[in-house]
Amino acid sequence: MTIPLVLVHGLWDTPRLFHRLIQGLDQPKRPLLAPHLPHGLGWVPLRQLASRLDQHIQQRFGADMRVDLLGFSMGGVIGRIWLQELGGAQRTRRFLSVGSPQQGTLAAQLLPRPLLAGAADMKMGSRLLRQLNRQPDALAGVDCCSFFCRWDLMVCPGWRAVLPVGRYEEIPVWTHQQLMKHPVALQRLSSSLRA
Repeated sequence: MTIPLVLVHGLWDTPRLFHRLIQGLDQPKRPLLAPHLPHGLGWVPLRQLASRLDQHIQQRFGADMRVDLLGFSMGGVIGRIWLQELGGAQRTRRFLSVGSPQQGTLAAQLLPRPLLAGAADMKMGSRLLRQLNRQPDALAGVDCCSFFCRWDLMVCPGWRAVLPVGRYEEIPVWTHQQLMKHPVALQRLSSSLRA
């Protein structure tokens, strides 16, 4: 049986973001889940969104079915919380983190946590990211790959979009959104998901 694919969108996005990627995958029989995780423009804490993600995965695939996971932008951090703190790593074969501020981003540095808790979770040195980075062994059984754009202004500098474990790959595009829209990026992601 084909391993299901879970797609997690980022801030200011919806599951529609993945339309081109799904078309490029050309795996019509592969079970897919791309839940809508309303983020309140950044005020919902990322752990709360990871909890909602867990509910969606359990409802769709039960508690044990293995999955592949791709998270774009903030969605990659949400996915990482699910993997490391909610038991997701035990059932995940592959994790693709795409343009996700796994080491924080300058773009979030000035955001006030009381007003924008979820966005502030992505600050460089945030409590959340420090806690996740203290337990990288939690991802040891998962095939992890980080994809980033050198000129990304959302995850700035671009190399901060790399997990502390696994492979990483720079995609030669110019903007954050092109990581999910440009034909070169879609081809690389599709190839990795089909492997």
